Amino acid sequence: MDANDGNISVKISENQILCTPTGVSKGFMEETGLVKADLWGNALEGEGKPSTEIKMHAMVYRENPDVRAVVHAHPKTATAFAVAGIPLDKPILTEAVVLLGPIPLAPYAVPGTEEVPKSIEPFCRDYNGALLANHGALTWGEDLTKAWFLMEAMEHYAEILYKTLYGIGRANELTVEQVNKLLELYG
Repeated sequence: MDANDGNISVKISENQILCTPTGVSKGFMEETGLVKADLWGNALEGEGKPSTEIKMHAMVYRENPDVRAVVHAHPKTATAFAVAGIPLDKPILTEAVVLLGPIPLAPYAVPGTEEVPKSIEPFCRDYNGALLANHGALTWGEDLTKAWFLMEAMEHYAEILYKTLYGIGRANELTVEQVNKLLELYG
């Protein structure tokens, strides 16, 4: 994550999350700056001010009870796809098919508004993340390590997809049969 960009949250109980504060570099953040919030994004305690994107995190937790952590960032290549309006859904890498899955594109929503959680709502149950049109990326998982890993995997996949499609000029997509075999063996 660059400077103050992005935010991270972790579900700490059935109805509460801890999230990174707004305007603080994650590299210089201290534990006292973390903000406790409810599943509607309302701050409950903490010295820091919650991120304006807390309601986006809260939507993921409400829609998918298996999620325990959410990561929002602006990785360069994945965000370039978000700005171009292109989802990351081409089956070109085994790891992307098995571990990441397709990454849909949520429609544009003004950051910090109620539009953002509504834009991702359709994707929270059936995907591991989403691109946020003209904004960035979001991943979630059963723990923070998994959510972070998925963000890194998304960026890796986006870089390879970009280089093959726009550098080399084509990407050799796996067939439906190959994808099904991978999911049968490893999914």
